[in-house]
Amino acid sequence: MARLLARVAPWLPSVRSHAEQLTTAGRSGMASPAEPDGFVTLDKEHNEALARLVERDPTANVFITSHLEASRGLSPSYEGGEVIGIFAGGELVSACWAGVNLVPIGVSAADGAALGTHLGQSGRKFSSIFGPAEAVLAIWSTLQQFSPEPFDVRPTQPLLAITGHPLVEPAAGLRFTREDELDVIVPACAAMFEEEVGYSPFVGGGEHYRRRVASLVRRQASLADFDDDGQVIFKAELGTVSRTTVQIQGVWMNPAYRGQGLSASYLAAVVLAAQRRAPVVSLYVNSFNTRALAAYNTVGFREVGTFATVLL
Repeated sequence: MARLLARVAPWLPSVRSHAEQLTTAGRSGMASPAEPDGFVTLDKEHNEALARLVERDPTANVFITSHLEASRGLSPSYEGGEVIGIFAGGELVSACWAGVNLVPIGVSAADGAALGTHLGQSGRKFSSIFGPAEAVLAIWSTLQQFSPEPFDVRPTQPLLAITGHPLVEPAAGLRFTREDELDVIVPACAAMFEEEVGYSPFVGGGEHYRRRVASLVRRQASLADFDDDGQVIFKAELGTVSRTTVQIQGVWMNPAYRGQGLSASYLAAVVLAAQRRAPVVSLYVNSFNTRALAAYNTVGFREVGTFATVLL
């Protein structure tokens, strides 16, 4: 239990405040933009170079693309995040979002290992690393020397995507959830989180997690279907959205309804809802979750890359 209580949920204000302090402190250790090579905290003058880097794989890079579109370029976020650029020959060759989480952008194995050492020596702490597997595992290969034992390392998570109409008929009952349904949808979200991550999202205070779910509902990013008793049958979120890609997150089927062949039709309905916002719909899943992979394949998702996640 002590291990779980030591963890801090990334949506808590204390984490955002801490990240902001670390970001400010970390800048003093960054290379100056005037230097020809090294690590640089990117700013607005790097917008075009970063955009070119992101566009090499818009599906894998939807996290940073969503941030850039929302803020109209590089700017600090409410999480106190920044983008660290890696330069070679005066050109931006890769980058990494560094806030509460680390999210690599076009990072090679060699760059990732160097970045992990750089971040470790800065003394900064993070809740997770996620993104393309080669980059994540390279960063972790050196960052782990400066970090506590990870909560979990998931080295192989197929990145799936679908364009065009799903291969199965969508479930008719799936719809966007309403704010008056929070008392029902929050427990479903928490159950999914605990199954997937291994600890309760209520660590540190349930009200903060409730607000996070409420934000998804207000943004019409929370989808669910309910049974006659008002309980959630299935739910999912449009977690990250850019002009080109929607990344689905939080897929969960009520255990009482599992094994009935319902998942594919619900996923198809989620795809159609997501495609009203962007043409490509993606998600990533643990390689050992064979049941989920089979459902995604039935719907028409195809593997387009491999992600990895380190939970700290």
